[in-house]
Amino acid sequence: MALRLVSDFDLRKDVLPWLRSQRAASAAAGARGGGPGVLENNYESLRILNVERNENIIYTYKDDKGNVFFGLYDCRTRQNEHLYTFEKDLHVVSCSVNSERTLLAASLVHFTKEGRKNELQPGSKCLTLLVEIHPVNNVKVLKAVDSYIWVQFLYPHVESHPLAENHLLLISEEKYIEKFHIQVIQEDGNRVVLKDSGHLPRERVAEDFVWAQWDMSEQRLYYVDLKMSRSVLKCIQFSADGKFNLMFEAPLDITLSDSGFKLVNFGCDDLQDQKNLSKHLTLCVFTNHTGTLCVCYSPKFDSWGKITYTVFYFHKGHSKTFTAALRSVDSHVTKGLTFLNLDYYVAVYLPGHFFHLLNIQHPDLICHSLFLTGNNEVVDMLPHSPLQSLSGSLVLDLCSGKLYRAVLNQSYLLQFLWNTQLDCEKMAVLHCVLSCGRDPQFLEAKLIQWISENVSACHSFDLIQEFIIASSYWSIYPETSNMDKLLPYSSVFAWDTEIPGIALVTEEIPLPFMKVHSFKGYWEKLNSNLEYVKYSKPRLLYDNSMIRKEWHSLISEEKTGRRRSMVYMRNIRENAMKVISNLEARNLEPRLTPLFQEEDNHQRLLMGLMVSELKDHLLRHLQGIEKKKIEQMVLDYVSKLLDLICQILETSWRKHHLHPQLLHCSRRASAAEFTVFHLMTRILEATRTLFLPLPPGFHTLHTMLGVHCLPLHNLLHYFDNGVLLLTETAVTRLMKDLDNSEKNEKLKFSIIVRLPPPRSSMIDKSPGSVEFLPLNYFIEILADIESSNRALLAFEGHDNVDAKFVEEAALKHTTMLLGL
Repeated sequence: MALRLVSDFDLRKDVLPWLRSQRAASAAAGARGGGPGVLENNYESLRILNVERNENIIYTYKDDKGNVFFGLYDCRTRQNEHLYTFEKDLHVVSCSVNSERTLLAASLVHFTKEGRKNELQPGSKCLTLLVEIHPVNNVKVLKAVDSYIWVQFLYPHVESHPLAENHLLLISEEKYIEKFHIQVIQEDGNRVVLKDSGHLPRERVAEDFVWAQWDMSEQRLYYVDLKMSRSVLKCIQFSADGKFNLMFEAPLDITLSDSGFKLVNFGCDDLQDQKNLSKHLTLCVFTNHTGTLCVCYSPKFDSWGKITYTVFYFHKGHSKTFTAALRSVDSHVTKGLTFLNLDYYVAVYLPGHFFHLLNIQHPDLICHSLFLTGNNEVVDMLPHSPLQSLSGSLVLDLCSGKLYRAVLNQSYLLQFLWNTQLDCEKMAVLHCVLSCGRDPQFLEAKLIQWISENVSACHSFDLIQEFIIASSYWSIYPETSNMDKLLPYSSVFAWDTEIPGIALVTEEIPLPFMKVHSFKGYWEKLNSNLEYVKYSKPRLLYDNSMIRKEWHSLISEEKTGRRRSMVYMRNIRENAMKVISNLEARNLEPRLTPLFQEEDNHQRLLMGLMVSELKDHLLRHLQGIEKKKIEQMVLDYVSKLLDLICQILETSWRKHHLHPQLLHCSRRASAAEFTVFHLMTRILEATRTLFLPLPPGFHTLHTMLGVHCLPLHNLLHYFDNGVLLLTETAVTRLMKDLDNSEKNEKLKFSIIVRLPPPRSSMIDKSPGSVEFLPLNYFIEILADIESSNRALLAFEGHDNVDAKFVEEAALKHTTMLLGL
């Protein structure tokens, strides 16, 4: 399946054996109470209460007498610890432990036998208690009210030394949140007690809200309040010292007034009826380190044939409302819609119906997200029980008592690429594999293997283009923020093809209003994203076609003998040399393909110009990053582009067991050589459209394969349309390799007449030049052969020059030149 849930914690495996051993030890010591079998009879009472910021897991169970046991499982040491036992038959609503494990806060209620679990009986009290547990000592009542209370300790971002002051949030069903300041002191060695238990200062954090979510990892509180019947999302950031700031307000175009009171991730609440989640709306907030801010919303289900959900991409300034068709018109939805945070993606999952992997980093085009429905195995292989998405990629299954870490299954996705027939799915999976890969070289090799064998399989986009652009982007993206605004992520900028099973409506939304003016970390990146949405029109993505005019000008000047300033040209050539050196440093294994064995001045000019233009582009828009780092990023990016082209060609070359010595024009081409020639032609088409450089020697190799594979009329058509280029190395190689058969002479003459006019007719006469054009041409051919010796190292052939043929060719060329 596309999503893999890796178990980090299992109540049955990680806690139950320890509890049995504890009970057995107590029984052996003569302690009161039942033996190990008592716990088996009360297993249903064993449940997870909370997952703290350090991923410690708090759980509870009741013994045979109804006493409430609190335990903690340390995910780092994988050890269990007994925290406290209440010797009363109470139901635990919420529990939290401070980072030093010296204080425990819990809210508990007493139920009558006739009472339902999710209702307080008249006169019942919800007790909110603060307990000293290092060692077990005093218990302080914080609240005793007729409404539910949830508790949550704040955790410092750096756990360096014991804190003198702890901070505890109390969230009330009466729609307010308070923060208690709790000071502690040490007595008699390590004994930790409350400093002033009679007076614990408190302050109001929020009130009149209808929904709230806790982000344990980032210590943030999101909540929605209603202003004039309008939903407004707010966020409070808590710092290590307990201070807090309202960071932003953002209007939400959703209806919450009749939805009741809802909390998300304030512990593991079992008060809601999990069997009827489809009757309630779903709302959750997801962020990641790049400054994304997504709000996922699903209203109450009002149709059996379809389901609607909306994602507000605040960091992009728009929302997308999706309507997914269910398996059948009479499908009855009994389970809730699940949203899972997967860093660069959000998974939307409806058990038994569909799985939608939303690209939140680049959400503009629907083809960059993967939608699976119908009989696809992934729809049925994920748990059908409700899943709770915690901070990061942690996922809690309350029914089974398991804590998972959700990761994308790369093996499944790679296999899916080979089997799917839809272009939109190929596009989505390609980006998913590249963005979430933990072994980029391995994944690139697998993708290149797939591309080499399916190069013509996509009709909606160019597969080679998409792979080169996306892989190059992800190779440099982690280097700095804002790169997604400056480098192209995809070769596709519009997608009009319908995605089967899902419809989409995109709308602009108001941006969050930031309430502070100094930003760090995540908030700095979010603010940068919002500023870009507000002020960056048009987009700032780099487009290499900007250098097209300059490149053609340099080539034209070269042909006419005019030159730019030496400093300018030297800079361009040095840029190209740096790229090639950087590329060679990456690849220590020798290549089979005969590339980088000739100057190929035109491609080096294109490389150098791209480095220069891209460097200027990044320097203009990346503030606060030193010039040397930007220069290296540019070299890495251009080197990556070229390296991917080399890898695609090298993979095909090795697969078909080709060797430069096989490229003799005297023998018929094999099917393998036809395949490689076709692949090179597709690579050429892909790079020309994007105006990207090719590895030096590519055109020579392509031309030699073309001469080898194509009939003469097709070959000449390729020459005349610029698909095959007559490089000096290729021409010289052909003149030496072809014999003087009638067929080859026709080919030679066809090649010669397509050569540009000899430079000796276009430049001023030198003292040694003569007026006889055939002799001038003959001299130049010989000079070119001599100067090309180094480039011919990759090809083995005869060393003798056919002087008679060169003489005839020179006479024929002069005849045509003079119009005779």
